[in-house]
Amino acid sequence: MTEIAFDELVEPHRRELLLHCYRLLGSLADAEDVLQETLLAAWRSLDGFEGRTTWRSWLYRIATNRCLNALRDRGRRIPPAPNPPFQPPPPSSDGDQPWLQPYPDDQLPPEARYTRLETIELAFVAALQRVPPRQAAVLVLCDVLDYRLAEVAPMLDITPTAVKGLLQRARTSLAQHRQDGYGRPPAPGSPEEQRLVRRFAEAFAADDIDTLLTLLTDDAWLAMPPAPHEYRGAAAVAAFLRASATWRAGRRFVLEPIRANGQPAFECRFMDGPAGQIVLTLAQDRVYGITHFLHNLGG
Repeated sequence: MTEIAFDELVEPHRRELLLHCYRLLGSLADAEDVLQETLLAAWRSLDGFEGRTTWRSWLYRIATNRCLNALRDRGRRIPPAPNPPFQPPPPSSDGDQPWLQPYPDDQLPPEARYTRLETIELAFVAALQRVPPRQAAVLVLCDVLDYRLAEVAPMLDITPTAVKGLLQRARTSLAQHRQDGYGRPPAPGSPEEQRLVRRFAEAFAADDIDTLLTLLTDDAWLAMPPAPHEYRGAAAVAAFLRASATWRAGRRFVLEPIRANGQPAFECRFMDGPAGQIVLTLAQDRVYGITHFLHNLGG
């Protein structure tokens, strides 16, 4: 098979494979690296593809095992924690996922933008990072990609019975780590979502902390990967935002709407340069979570 023919076979699956790697790794940069390793491994082992499974399943087998290898052998690619330029208030807790990155909606496979959005959201990806890797892989293959137990077993070189056990434990673990807020968010792009996001952007850009407080749930949280600090509860979030606004002394953010992880988001910058990205987690008519990624999207 020529490289051109191989690329033509791979191209329809490239975006879904990247999303698969991202779900398991939580980092877009790591997912891109593992995808390249996957495609190189597939090219080198073409002679071993005997047609006993589909081409797509064969690629998923390679990608899944490359992800597991990366987690076992290389560990996490942990970016350095930034030094805050001001003295922040004491955090509520220390974040345990500094590698977490957003996933731009414009890189999603077309079908992922309209179905099962909960498997793209930050809360789902973050929860997966706390599930043991093999359990997480089985859960994604079975519950997200709808592979049968008998199809997953050869991907991981285990028995269907073992797959079933891993899946049961993964579902229990995922449920323990999910943070779902007060309820489902408004529909993507709906007037309700647009109004809430617009009010947040106006208040955030103006450092109008009092208005922001009216938009937050009581147990709202703020995280800032790769910084380790997290603030939980509307009062704690407001205290941090006030300290930040005081330090900036009128140097305000400019927010440009984007979407990431199927959620409303913003490219955040100062007039003289970028300041990361913000992804909002909504719950009914309030903001439940603010994730301010201090590194560049996908960087």
